[in-house]
Amino acid sequence: MQFRELGIIEPILKSLDEEGYQTPTPIQEKAIPIILEGTDLLGCAQTGTGKTAAFAIPILQLLSEHRNTKQHKIRCLIVTPTRELAIQIGESFAAYGRHVGLNHAVIFGGVNQASQVNKLRAGVEILVATPGRLLDLQTQGHISLKEIEILVLDEADRMLDMGFIRDIRRILLLVPKQRQTLFFSATMPAEIVKLSNTILANPRKVEVAPVSSTADTITQSIYFVEKKDKNNLLVNLLQNREIKTVLVFTRTKHGADKICRVLNKANITAEAIHGNKAQNARQRALSNFKAQTTRVLVATDIAARGIDIDDLQHVINFDLPNVPETYVHRIGRTGRAGADGTAFSFCDTEERSYLKDIEKLIARKIPVNPTPAFARPISIGNDADSEMRDDRPARSGNRRYDSSNRRTAAPPKTSGKMLILNRPTSKRR
Repeated sequence: MQFRELGIIEPILKSLDEEGYQTPTPIQEKAIPIILEGTDLLGCAQTGTGKTAAFAIPILQLLSEHRNTKQHKIRCLIVTPTRELAIQIGESFAAYGRHVGLNHAVIFGGVNQASQVNKLRAGVEILVATPGRLLDLQTQGHISLKEIEILVLDEADRMLDMGFIRDIRRILLLVPKQRQTLFFSATMPAEIVKLSNTILANPRKVEVAPVSSTADTITQSIYFVEKKDKNNLLVNLLQNREIKTVLVFTRTKHGADKICRVLNKANITAEAIHGNKAQNARQRALSNFKAQTTRVLVATDIAARGIDIDDLQHVINFDLPNVPETYVHRIGRTGRAGADGTAFSFCDTEERSYLKDIEKLIARKIPVNPTPAFARPISIGNDADSEMRDDRPARSGNRRYDSSNRRTAAPPKTSGKMLILNRPTSKRR
């Protein structure tokens, strides 16, 4: 199927052609016709499947077809959890709508509001916003949501995780009851289903992949390594020049900064992106990474949502997440739009329970790489079955694995070649 077959108007088709898009992804193919009908939609799709275009394209068409009234009033509101994702959505509206003539604005916290307020005063039809800044500017009288025709809640599961549920409920009181609502989430836990039931009216549901599944195009593997050896393992992996750029995930902001110091000392260009960084620093780091002047971007989970890098082939989980769904989001940064990707994960003794929960969620075992010679392997004991992992169902909690929970597998492939690890030449502090 081609985009033209979905009934999309010529100005948008021209923009899509200029972007090199001809064939819609499954979520786009299913969601666009429903949204064009004016129906509420509940969309569930894994990261990297084209959700933004799935709602941006039909929104641009609907607003452009009925633009004689309420000109320069905010008619569409997209609420999203992070500034990076808001910026990405704004860029998508700019790209797909360049020949439509609708004005849009992106607002988020962490920066001076003056330029955002000036943009709003000039008049916009489409507003992309994070919850906190949206409510701040609304309280100050800079934003009116009385003319909203279409409301989009994107990354709803992450907004719930980040504690935005109260803000979302406040926003729902500010928009008209008669509206079209689009609700997108990568996962559908019970809390998200309950929330969707309160804000959607007779919605159509679109689900293009099993909940919390990982793309088949991503080669996943794991290293069992003690926490103190992770830095050396990371440096050794990055000695392979076939890894041109890599997104590294850590659980904490402090951990992200520490990894950057280690990598830069090893002459590997790295920058961190997390909530303590100023917005201009975060955007600079992201721009440098996209331009490949920075080889490694180290990110926390919240800051990384919305990062959309073309041809990103490698993701490394320096720390395993304690929420298994987060693993799916992380590795979904690679292997996008059918491309191949590689995801390495480091697992220390205390993270083994996290690994079991992840494998239970994705319904597959992650192949294990041999422990490098320089690292201390996690003890696996002398049991007869020590070559195999414990296959009992995962339980929650930060418990340690017992001595029989390890098996070996062939090392991962990188561009068809085996990855060789070398002993670091510098002495570890």
